[in-house]
Amino acid sequence: MVDSKTPSRTLERIYIGILLVIFGGIVLHAPISVGLGTLFPSYDLLIKSWKEILMLVAGVALLVILFKTKQFKILRDPIIIAIGAYATLHLVLLAYKPTGPASSLAGLAIDLRYVLYFSLVYLAMRLYPKYRQVFIRVGIAGALIALVFALLQVFLLPKDILKYIGYNINTISPYLAVDQNQDFIRINSTFRGPNPLGAYAGMVLILIVAAVASRKVKKDKLTLVLVSILSVGGLVALWSSYSRSALIGTGAAIAIVLAVVTVKNKILFKPWFAVIAVLVVVVGSYLALNNSSFVSNVILHENPNGGSSENSNEGHISSLQDGLSQMVRQPLGDGIGSTGSASLFGSQPTIIENQYLFTAHEVGWLGLVYFVAIFGMVMSGLWKLRKNWLVLGLFASGIGLALIGLLLPVWVDDTLSIIWWGLTGIVVGSRSYIVGNRNAEKI
Repeated sequence: MVDSKTPSRTLERIYIGILLVIFGGIVLHAPISVGLGTLFPSYDLLIKSWKEILMLVAGVALLVILFKTKQFKILRDPIIIAIGAYATLHLVLLAYKPTGPASSLAGLAIDLRYVLYFSLVYLAMRLYPKYRQVFIRVGIAGALIALVFALLQVFLLPKDILKYIGYNINTISPYLAVDQNQDFIRINSTFRGPNPLGAYAGMVLILIVAAVASRKVKKDKLTLVLVSILSVGGLVALWSSYSRSALIGTGAAIAIVLAVVTVKNKILFKPWFAVIAVLVVVVGSYLALNNSSFVSNVILHENPNGGSSENSNEGHISSLQDGLSQMVRQPLGDGIGSTGSASLFGSQPTIIENQYLFTAHEVGWLGLVYFVAIFGMVMSGLWKLRKNWLVLGLFASGIGLALIGLLLPVWVDDTLSIIWWGLTGIVVGSRSYIVGNRNAEKI
């Protein structure tokens, strides 16, 4: 907690306000950046970088706060030191193997923005835990916006509605289709694509399951309405994203939540019966429909008439093989900005559909070790606080997202990564509040 030497309330509010603007605005990042980028093409990169710019401003505000309160020792926290070392490695590799100014800056932003935001929120909660509930409310509001729009996309709006604000093949496609088969439309909602939408919707569902299974949902009308909307929106968005990795990650995470709650309460077996029933229905349906168009297209991605020259299964395998071979050949990586969208600014674009191989390609074997260590420290912090339903949900969703990372560079998407790492910063940073406050588990 901050003592009597606290700097002015104005500086405190600026710091917290910036973090809240990022946390709430990130859900609308894709449509806002595309829309404004279309109107002001000369400032496209600047518009896309609004959140990184705000993070730097918040970082300066934090340093001033720590200077005035003489609390620089808070930066000695092991997780902050690990993140600092990870960032330093990036800077060293910039000098060792430059990839060009544009690629390097884009690579730094993609690799570091979510751990930087985690650090800023984590330290904010260490200093000002009273703002915890404000962040959570903003997160709920963001989820409502994203999932209600997903419902509108599925049931009311034209599939290409986003083209009217600038979505196209050169920015973000207004929608995708499973292996280019127009019978199976994949929606984006406010995200950059269906895969991050599916991962986000799964995260929301996991948190709801954690709250319900832990019996922490208040039974007032407003809460029940919010939970219902988020549940329906999450299910529809997850399904309509047609993201197999998101479905697998969500299923595994929900199983973890129910297992932990079952062990904790000893007699809470009903959720497992529901899970078993769902599995029976899913397996039975697959066996009954294994020759159907749906299974061929959506589950197996093996429809030869889907319109794509190479199906996504072949693409995943090819990307994995290339990523592994490059990781073996380049123990120091290929340079910051050498992979993904950042590499499009250079002469050799490289796409790797695996978060861990993506990281190794950027910062080598040591960078991958740092990244795994940071993630492990965060997950360890969550596990220690798992009695709280929100923390349990975040821990389980972290496992699910880590599984998705085997098939996709899951943390590259700025919206998804900033929301999950921001939430973990909130709960781990305010751990004394969670442990000491008896009402901390209420939704």
